[in-house]
Amino acid sequence: MAFQLSPGVLVQEQDASNVVPAVATTIGGFVGDFNWGPAREIVTVENENQLVARFGKPNDTTAQDFMTASSFLAYGSALKVVREVGTGVNATADGTGLLIRNDDEYEASYINGQGSVGVWAGRFAGALGNSLKVSMADLTSYGTTSVASIAVTAGGSGYTSAPTVTVADPNTGSVVALATATLTGDAVSAITVTFGGIGYTAAPTITISGGEGSGATATATLTTGWTYASQFDYTPVSTTFATNNGSDLDEMHIIVIDEDGAITGQAGTILEKFAGVSKASDAKDDTNQSNYYKDVINTRSKWIRWMDHPSNGSNWGTATTGAVDYICLVEGDGDLNVSLSGGVDSSPADSDLQSGYDLFANDELVDVNLLIAGGHSATVGDYIIDNIAEIRKDCMVFISPQKASVVNNSGSEATAAVTELASYTRSSYAVMDSGWKYMYDKYNDKYRWIPCNGDVAGCCVVADLSADPWFSPAGYARGVIKNAAKLAYSPNKADRDTLYKAGINPIVGFPGNGIVLFGDKTMLAKASAFNRINVRRLFITVEKAIATAAKFQLFEFNDSFTRAQFRSLVSPFLRDVQGRRGVYDFRVVCDETNNTPEVIDQNQFRADIYLKPAKSINFITLTFVATRTGISFEELGA
Repeated sequence: MAFQLSPGVLVQEQDASNVVPAVATTIGGFVGDFNWGPAREIVTVENENQLVARFGKPNDTTAQDFMTASSFLAYGSALKVVREVGTGVNATADGTGLLIRNDDEYEASYINGQGSVGVWAGRFAGALGNSLKVSMADLTSYGTTSVASIAVTAGGSGYTSAPTVTVADPNTGSVVALATATLTGDAVSAITVTFGGIGYTAAPTITISGGEGSGATATATLTTGWTYASQFDYTPVSTTFATNNGSDLDEMHIIVIDEDGAITGQAGTILEKFAGVSKASDAKDDTNQSNYYKDVINTRSKWIRWMDHPSNGSNWGTATTGAVDYICLVEGDGDLNVSLSGGVDSSPADSDLQSGYDLFANDELVDVNLLIAGGHSATVGDYIIDNIAEIRKDCMVFISPQKASVVNNSGSEATAAVTELASYTRSSYAVMDSGWKYMYDKYNDKYRWIPCNGDVAGCCVVADLSADPWFSPAGYARGVIKNAAKLAYSPNKADRDTLYKAGINPIVGFPGNGIVLFGDKTMLAKASAFNRINVRRLFITVEKAIATAAKFQLFEFNDSFTRAQFRSLVSPFLRDVQGRRGVYDFRVVCDETNNTPEVIDQNQFRADIYLKPAKSINFITLTFVATRTGISFEELGA
């Protein structure tokens, strides 16, 4: 309490309303190979449509990872996705290719034109960028405004010197340009013309005279207008911002085209249009947002990045201060119409995938609960267990056998899966199933084999949404596998015994009951309560929630008041868990017995929380007794 130096009333308030908060338990995490999208960056998607929008439709190379992710999303939770591209590169204007994984890499190394690969690059790595065409137009190149070329009839004879060449407006007769003729012997072999002016309604007239010879001719050809002019409502001249600052000719339109149809399936499809953007670096639009074409493209385009100004674009990127005239490009400048090339697809190596999963390592920055190993190698799966789950201790890893262990391996599936289990750390934070499912790929009209670990993680989502994290995800109520035409391997009773004893959860197809997760063990090898998924997830949930609430005890005094406050915070939460069938009983110890003077002097605070976790039923015994008609059930019971 503050000390008052004179009489008065001091009003204070204290917040004693803290509770143990709810924590996320259903957020998935996956690293994989996709056709498009940012790489080595976490992107959250909530459904399959968003997955397609951010990472593109699958092909034969990427379908397994794409469909593993979509399998998890079918159960109703968000998924944090990381794309890895291996040695893939972005398509560029000059065709050399350049790897820019995401916005951070672009801003660190290429945002000021350091790439030297031309005007544009594909926004993301991959061959899909090779289908992109970028076209832009300003006043000069927008309409039928300038002379594009001349046709020279080489020849004539008798020239002793280069003739005079004039270019005249056919309507007024005024000379609009001068030209230079080149002789070979006594004949004209070439004519170089610097064409100027805009707004021609007909091609200029070229006249050749003098030089003592005759017979040489040349014809001017007028541009037919920008191919995409009909896509915009007006001719770009000068933006209001530039005009107000005494500058002009800064305005232009930009359009992005799916030139080959690889993106949309239809060649020439328009992907994006950017109207009325400015060449001025300080340009603003009507909402006071940047209208500088570089900024507009980099913030709004889903397909391209700005890499450099056109080679003939004088004053582009200059601020409007000083009444700047922004030099227009004319038809024929290579930067006006650019087809990107050099983009390369590349499947990620194990080291790339491990780097992707490293993005999930920091539990303070990334909230994730269910890590999916997909069809990745055992090396990657074990890396996720050892370096992510075992370090964070607030998430679980879901693993399936390698495809070769269960697909077309008839009679040896159980043996192969159990042998493979030895490749992994036997952790209570990991779960292994037995299955690959046959799933329809609607994007390519074919069926594919897909690992079931995304579905097993999805069954945990179903348990959370229909009950609580501490309910088992297995069985007919919560363990039904979605979007499976059949299983590569449906273990019989003998194989289920072998698998379950080893710590592998069978996925079984039951006629009339569908395909079901038929086990709820973790990969922990020793006999413990933590060898069950529901117990491990109970402790993850309780530990995470109480740890979050306990942060508010930091820097308070370790006295009886703070300890009582902590007990009153935690006990109602655990009573609620008990009431929701998560634990049979609990006890919270936070008093002088575990906060001794030595503990207090070390600036520590201790609480011991004892839980009796609820156990799932794995085995049912039904005893049926046949009796004689005259016997009494009471006597039988006795």
